[in-house]
Amino acid sequence: QVRLVQSGGGLVQAGGSLRLSCAVSGRTRGSDTVAWFRQAPGNEREFVGAIDSSGARTYYADSAKGRFTISRDHAKNTVYLQMNSLKPEDTAVYYCAADGNYPNGPYDYWGQGTQVTVPS
Repeated sequence: QVRLVQSGGGLVQAGGSLRLSCAVSGRTRGSDTVAWFRQAPGNEREFVGAIDSSGARTYYADSAKGRFTISRDHAKNTVYLQMNSLKPEDTAVYYCAADGNYPNGPYDYWGQGTQVTVPS
């Protein structure tokens, strides 16, 4: 059984930074790719970025390029989403997902979600 437990998030002023964590436990059936998605109220879920099993490759949506960085610590089985220069439009519930085709999925396992709020 694969389990993803997220932490981090919260409220940050525009221009600030946050780091989200996604701790992965259990063995995936195939790929160890981990991705981040987000969903704002009234919007569909949006792909943010992904990191492959080795950590050598990352892929970002245009909205995240240059501001967000995905990394992974294999010793801790944890994947991070570092978000800098945050904007009000980044406000959403962020989800990590695992065991999918790099980079866009589909993904089989999902975290519980964490709220990120950037007031305008």
